Amino acid sequence: MAMATCTQLSSSPLFHSQITKKPFLLSAAKIDRHGFSARRPNSLSLLRRLSVSASSASSAVEPVTSTKTLPFRVGHGFDLHRLEPGYPLIIGGIDIPHDRGCEAHSDGDVLLHCVVDAILGALGLPDIGQIFPDSDPKWKGAASSVFIKEAVKLMDEAGYEIGNLDATLILQRPKISPHKETIRSNLSKLLGADPSVVNLKAKTHEKVDSLGENRSIAAHTVVLLMKK
Repeated sequence: MAMATCTQLSSSPLFHSQITKKPFLLSAAKIDRHGFSARRPNSLSLLRRLSVSASSASSAVEPVTSTKTLPFRVGHGFDLHRLEPGYPLIIGGIDIPHDRGCEAHSDGDVLLHCVVDAILGALGLPDIGQIFPDSDPKWKGAASSVFIKEAVKLMDEAGYEIGNLDATLILQRPKISPHKETIRSNLSKLLGADPSVVNLKAKTHEKVDSLGENRSIAAHTVVLLMKK
């Protein structure tokens, strides 16, 4: 009996594996019997199945529209106009003495235009050109204060107010420093904001390109809107 057992053991694949130090592998039939797959999974096939499953799940879910109200919003505005003789130079609603002004459909107020764009951007609305298109004759020669008032109205309806605003004018001439406080005061009034939260800077363009050659004027504005 002991001899038979020993003979059976020596003929066992597991025993042979221990003697020869070769790995012992179960047959596919034995693996299947214990509930495992005998084949190595095909990773590409698995990824495809997961991708199809995820796509089906996402298509079954209705898109959710966020109703979350943000405590603050940030917007950036930019504008640039050509300077040509025979036009007034209006900046921030103030007529600045110069030998040329902005050629534009409205009054060409580069500062007010970029402030409007910054507010509209913060509210997630279209830009000034879409709301007040230059193809509409009613805006021909219009004062840009009209655009500011409309932007402030939209801001108010959305439940926001100016947190602070920082604007930068870029032009080679004329010097803005003698007019800066007048421009800032008028801009604050148009926005209905305290002057302490409205900042205005002016830079030259070091005589580089059209801005530095007194052929154009540009402005950048960043605005922070706070929930009322």
